[in-house]
Amino acid sequence: MTTRGVAGVRERLERSLERWQEPGATELCEAVATLLGGAAQPGDLQLERLKPAVYRLKVGSDPARALVLKRHPPAVAQTDRLVVERWLPALDLGDGCPQLLGAVAEREGCWVWHVYEDLGDGNLAAGRLPWRLDAAVDFMAALHVRGARHALIPEARWRARDHGVHFFTANVRDAVAALEALTSPPRDVPLEFAGARERLLQCLYALRDDAARRVLLIEEAGGPETLLHGDLWPKNVFVSMTPAGPRARLIDWDHVGVGPASYDVSTFLYQSAPDERPAVLQRYREAVERTGWRLPDDGTLNVLFHTMECARYAHCVVWAAMALLHDGAEWGIGELMDFEHWFRALRPPFAE
Repeated sequence: MTTRGVAGVRERLERSLERWQEPGATELCEAVATLLGGAAQPGDLQLERLKPAVYRLKVGSDPARALVLKRHPPAVAQTDRLVVERWLPALDLGDGCPQLLGAVAEREGCWVWHVYEDLGDGNLAAGRLPWRLDAAVDFMAALHVRGARHALIPEARWRARDHGVHFFTANVRDAVAALEALTSPPRDVPLEFAGARERLLQCLYALRDDAARRVLLIEEAGGPETLLHGDLWPKNVFVSMTPAGPRARLIDWDHVGVGPASYDVSTFLYQSAPDERPAVLQRYREAVERTGWRLPDDGTLNVLFHTMECARYAHCVVWAAMALLHDGAEWGIGELMDFEHWFRALRPPFAE
């Protein structure tokens, strides 16, 4: 493509991003124009906003030529790059995520844009066929078995997140502290907020009182710490059919970290229909036990899964309460009132 053609692609993309006022759009557009080279003309481009800070760039009518543009804070951009270029390849799972095609920082260094290959729309949320579900569970098991006690685990914990015991205890403690500080909210709240806050606190007090038992269970029965995706919702799991068979790949590694496998498995189970859960857990058990890894009994796992989900709920409570407490964020009011209902309704994934 000529210099004028590259400039035309850059200008077309920049105009498309203007409506969302994205930081670093100029740097991103220049990088994409260079990446596309002679593969596109300005009229070929169509930008689709998938969610805040994530876009699909269609280049002509061929789905294989589409790109995903995603804006990260610098620390997350670094861990996502390590997932693609270091951690997954070290586990011989380098094809288990989208290929990172390019990266560029916003001029002031506050944001980094990543350019990924586009995996399309074939995630588990769009089509939960049995063969796709099985492939997803098998990939999750392979990730956990290969990551357990791997030499890169200390690096992953340092660079990314700790989803182990500390994640549970710290979030419960911080959620209690933040809610207790909201005795006098910094802005007007509905009359029913005080009651919801108190009931939510009672849930967290009960969890805090039971923390010692749950921590002991994690330490004794949680198994070896391993590499975790950290956000195994159906929308983040893609499975396609290839000549070699089903191929599972995971996107959105922004919450990657280290901890017990039950952290990932619990997310996957809670995002599955109750009637699917026994088969999912059984397939996971069979996959890991074929390698010699033994899981605890289903009753123990049930408590571990519930503990991890409670920790995630508490984490969400912390951020909503802090937003209301320090910034007077109106959204924090509704979030906390919703979490009061959700927390009280939360049960282990399997019936006792």
